[in-house]
Amino acid sequence: MVKHSSVKLQYTEEKPVQLFPQLFYQQPRVLAPERQDVLTITPWLAPIVWEGTFNSEILDGVYGPLNLTIGVTAFAVGTYTRFVGRFLESAEKHFMKGYQVNYYIFTDNPETIPNVQLQPGRRSVIVPIKKYPSWQEISMHRMEAINKHIAETSHQEVDYLFCLEIDMVFYNSWGPETLGDIVAAIHPGYFNVPRSQFPYERRSSSAAYIPDGEGDFYYGGAVFGGLVKKVYEFTRTCHMTILTDKANEIMAACQEESHLNRHFLSHKPSKVLSPEYLWDDRKPKPPEIHLIRFSTVDKNYKEIRD
Repeated sequence: MVKHSSVKLQYTEEKPVQLFPQLFYQQPRVLAPERQDVLTITPWLAPIVWEGTFNSEILDGVYGPLNLTIGVTAFAVGTYTRFVGRFLESAEKHFMKGYQVNYYIFTDNPETIPNVQLQPGRRSVIVPIKKYPSWQEISMHRMEAINKHIAETSHQEVDYLFCLEIDMVFYNSWGPETLGDIVAAIHPGYFNVPRSQFPYERRSSSAAYIPDGEGDFYYGGAVFGGLVKKVYEFTRTCHMTILTDKANEIMAACQEESHLNRHFLSHKPSKVLSPEYLWDDRKPKPPEIHLIRFSTVDKNYKEIRD
């Protein structure tokens, strides 16, 4: 008969259990959702983020201990450098407060980028890019530039990456409720219209083609993001489909935004941001939009693009 000695089992990398801090909040009610006026989940079970659908304190308790760094890319090209100061100043008030943030400002005019005072743990990095003759060319190369920067630099520096447009301003909190594998935002101009009115690319010769009768939402190209690895894969795919169109002498109806929508039709986003996160200052606020978090500033497009 073999005698077994008493052995204490122990993992080789045993760590002390970290308990969540005690949180007191109103119990979620299964039969009484906070929002009944809007769609809060997609048919593929991705959450649609609206005010009233999340508890920021709980989310900070989940994501805060992870010591995350969030990256932001924004392109300040040509006359668009005028928007950098307001973008960064508003982001410092509202974007991912309490988290480490790297702002990657892609520009063809580094000497004109203002020096904005940032909070500890947050930094602004200027990424020089070549000058292009038109805004259409700039748009065409945006996915390529982001993809290259992730491969060379930002994959080692950030956990999540949001790709935002610079001519926008933060008006209210943008926090960890936006984090997900791959995140898209519903365009403010098309959230309440049938998909037959979406400005999808309808030419079958384009790699961005979406046939009539297909489509979920119309997503805006001004906001997308997710885990840095997923954003790398997404931007690589979009860059390749843009190159395919270019080889066939085609420019999609809404340039890179058309390719973004084509991609998200077949590769569904894991989280969808409501138009709160992509509004337009020229539009009146409807009752469904309880607050505006991030919005395009009113401007003269002809002046800044010529």
